[in-house]
Amino acid sequence: MNFAQLLFPDFSLILCGYFLCRYTALNRTVWEQVETLVYYFLFPVLLFQSIVRSPLDLVAASTLISAGLLTGLTGILLAYSLPFVPWLGRHMNARDHAGSAQVAFRFNSFIGLALADRLGGGSGLQMIAVLMGVCIPLFNIAAVWPMARHAGRGFLRELVRNPLIIATATGLAANLMGFSLPAWLEPTVTRIGTASIALGLMAAGAGLQLGHLSQAKALAVALLTIKHLLMPLAAIGLARVFQLSFEQTTILLAFSALPTASSAYVLAARMGYNGGLVAGLVTLSTMLGVLSLTFALGVLAALR
Repeated sequence: MNFAQLLFPDFSLILCGYFLCRYTALNRTVWEQVETLVYYFLFPVLLFQSIVRSPLDLVAASTLISAGLLTGLTGILLAYSLPFVPWLGRHMNARDHAGSAQVAFRFNSFIGLALADRLGGGSGLQMIAVLMGVCIPLFNIAAVWPMARHAGRGFLRELVRNPLIIATATGLAANLMGFSLPAWLEPTVTRIGTASIALGLMAAGAGLQLGHLSQAKALAVALLTIKHLLMPLAAIGLARVFQLSFEQTTILLAFSALPTASSAYVLAARMGYNGGLVAGLVTLSTMLGVLSLTFALGVLAALR
């Protein structure tokens, strides 16, 4: 399998967004509105549809869910243990860490859904949607809690207003209650989902920044090492522990190696943290995603 060709469609859209934002009249002001549209409407619709598309067998998916949650928890624990690392902790700003720790464990859902579709078709989409359904609430809680604590803002209020948590919670509840989308509504919702992936990837490209990374070099290296090396390694080990099928292992490894969420910048900036630093980390993570996804899927091919 040629992983560069597999990843090219997604990263080419990111590059399109970057060049359109930098070199045309479609500047950052335009893409901020696109990002808002995707984050608050288009992507939640796609996430809801992906979860309710087929009945969930939670028993059959329990090993994949367990491996995904433990992979995520590994990233969370490593990210929040950084201030206690003797040398690193002394050179780390507490607010910068609170605002950017989320980069180490959150994931770019737009790339994840697009990649899962190519790796596994409809079954791949559902598997990664299930992982997102259980991991997005956990990851958002882990991301919001330190920022709310440092900023003195209401933790629960921030959570219940998060559109991704709302979409995943309602999607899981609807699926377990046997709800399915009416046939006449399916084409409209599908087109909204397709638009969300394309626009989300282009918006991620439009937001690429690197200038602020010099403010916290050690923190940046530590967070990106967790995200792009340690989490894929954890996923490889957990796939073996839980004896996942080849298809499940493929989705888990792709999930573990995804670039961080482009919405991490939106969340940090909205809560009053160093948005420029987080945007720089998101930018570098997006670039490193090509390497970590190639590494994870390459290890999978070797194991097979």
